[in-house]
Amino acid sequence: MIVLQQLINGISLGSIYALIALGYTMVYGIVLLINFAHGDILMVGAYTAFFILGAIGSGPAGMFIALVIAMIVCACFGITIERLAYRPLRSAPRLNSLITAIAVSLILENGARVLPFIGPNPRQFPRPQVVNIQIGGELSISNIQIIVIILSALLMLALNYIVNYTKRGKAMRAVSYDMAAASLMGISVNGIISFTFALGSVLAAAGGVLYASAYPQVNPLMGMMPGLKAFVAAVLGGIGSIPGAMLGGFILGIAETFTKGFISSQFSDAISFSILIIVLLLKPSGILGRKLRMKV
Repeated sequence: MIVLQQLINGISLGSIYALIALGYTMVYGIVLLINFAHGDILMVGAYTAFFILGAIGSGPAGMFIALVIAMIVCACFGITIERLAYRPLRSAPRLNSLITAIAVSLILENGARVLPFIGPNPRQFPRPQVVNIQIGGELSISNIQIIVIILSALLMLALNYIVNYTKRGKAMRAVSYDMAAASLMGISVNGIISFTFALGSVLAAAGGVLYASAYPQVNPLMGMMPGLKAFVAAVLGGIGSIPGAMLGGFILGIAETFTKGFISSQFSDAISFSILIIVLLLKPSGILGRKLRMKV
């Protein structure tokens, strides 16, 4: 029963990691950029929902409205960051873009800390009342975990549909395969890249709201560790692979909760990163990643 309980907890946490990891892997698949500011987009989404829920209440309608508005706000943030910070450096060495991503992350974190309506202190996130549902014996699942798992699954299915069955998704795959050839075929590369950043930011916003609902506290640095672990999940599953990001998120979430439940919570981060090291030693491209061959 304890194993099953930790498995439920791990799937719930892994769903959040998978949502955030999808943003990393989509951006990398399109422009080969590790967007380290992605975790702070999660923070922006959580704070947006925090203020909306504080104004209209944390009922089901309030949660839905807060989630939608958080997604819209984060999509705007993602497009703006891509346009102002990353697009001018697209033809520059990759290291320049990486340093810029770290700078954008620090700007978002410290900018939030000095804003008078946010501030550096943690705040309690308003969420619906937690109701634990017993599933035979000692096994239970909360209504928050059910919401997290179902909503994450729906968003992943929606992303899969967009990428594989829409014209915009086909254009995304074309740009990721060969940006120059896609441009010659009439695809708006800049528009597709902006759309990719917006889509990834929407998933980060959902991850932020769900993360704050599961662990009801918000602060300007809240996106740092979930963002880093989601990056680990993306690399673990195979950076650039959407199914790999989902798989990596679930593996990381389950490994973390099992470590907390059976070993010690102090070792959860160490175990998570150790799994990444082991997988990269055995399969450097990740679990579902493909080895790229470059012609010289």
